[in-house]
Amino acid sequence: MATSAAVRDDEPATKFAKDQLKSIIERIERLEEEKKAISDDIRDVYAESKGNGYDVKALRTIVRMRKQDPNERAEAETILETYMQALGMI
Repeated sequence: MATSAAVRDDEPATKFAKDQLKSIIERIERLEEEKKAISDDIRDVYAESKGNGYDVKALRTIVRMRKQDPNERAEAETILETYMQALGMI
């Protein structure tokens, strides 16, 4: 009988844990949907820019570069330039 009493004592905690888990899963699912919608919007903007004659690859590169820290970007550009000079590309 002690076992059944212990199970009854755990039921509210178990229900809380189940509700909390369900809430977490639903939040993740909602965020995944939002992420997909944003991804679709970004793809549409790139398609629009391509339709207007812009080079999408260059745009993606610029977006990636703008995300970088200016010092890190400068360092990467210096290294790239050094390598290109060593290969006689510039």
